[in-house]
Amino acid sequence: MWSKEELDRYARHIVLPGVGGAGQARLKQSAVLVVGAGGLGSPVLMYLAAAGVGRLGLVEMDRVDVSNLQRQVLFDTPSVGQPKAEVAKSRLESLNPHIQVEAHAERITSENALRLLQPYDLVIDCTDNFPTRYLINDACVLLDKPLVYGAIHQFEGQLSVFHHQGGPCYRCLFPQPPRPGTVPNCAEAGVFGVLPGVIGSLMATEAIKVLLGLGEVLSGKLLLYDGLQAQFRRLSFPRRPDCPVCGQQPSVSTLQDYELWCGNSV
Repeated sequence: MWSKEELDRYARHIVLPGVGGAGQARLKQSAVLVVGAGGLGSPVLMYLAAAGVGRLGLVEMDRVDVSNLQRQVLFDTPSVGQPKAEVAKSRLESLNPHIQVEAHAERITSENALRLLQPYDLVIDCTDNFPTRYLINDACVLLDKPLVYGAIHQFEGQLSVFHHQGGPCYRCLFPQPPRPGTVPNCAEAGVFGVLPGVIGSLMATEAIKVLLGLGEVLSGKLLLYDGLQAQFRRLSFPRRPDCPVCGQQPSVSTLQDYELWCGNSV
């Protein structure tokens, strides 16, 4: 049952072909977990909250730093020093009081990943390191949940949707992590402040498409964005029969020590 305030709030969705009242109700009944509430997580969380995703979880253990404010639009100057999970929860509930926000102020690990992901319909990876990306991918495959992925570097970004309706997973695209130290993080290489907004908005778009069954989802496709050239490219990739997680004879049936694996698998 919709309140008048909800009908007014979601009016532009309700009149939109392909969404309508049934689609908005589906969003209200959906549960999405966002891992990381930083540059990518900020726009993803804000747009999903505004769209009316009924149960929105976030996993984030860091505190707000003044250097975050150049791109992490969930936070403001008075929130510096505060736990990101608490600040994000308050901000999202203020943006849309009709949704439930669950803040998990902890680091996702092999020990807690399955517990954290299991209650949600869809997972969105907004992290910035390879061990966590492989961990989230493997957990989603083991739990049979679709995964929206995005990454940024300086002026460039990429995104895809993994393990969606039999589609390939992250390991099908990137079987092995890069050699340690060859890919600098944002603190080392810098990041264009508006870039997370571009990629994060596209990630939220893909998430809503998955939840509603709309359009062509980026499953088996990697979308690349070059901010300096204002150029998009889309590459296709298949599901690998020999993938150790989602292949025909998977060898990965439990989560492992991803910090050790990413450091040694070169």
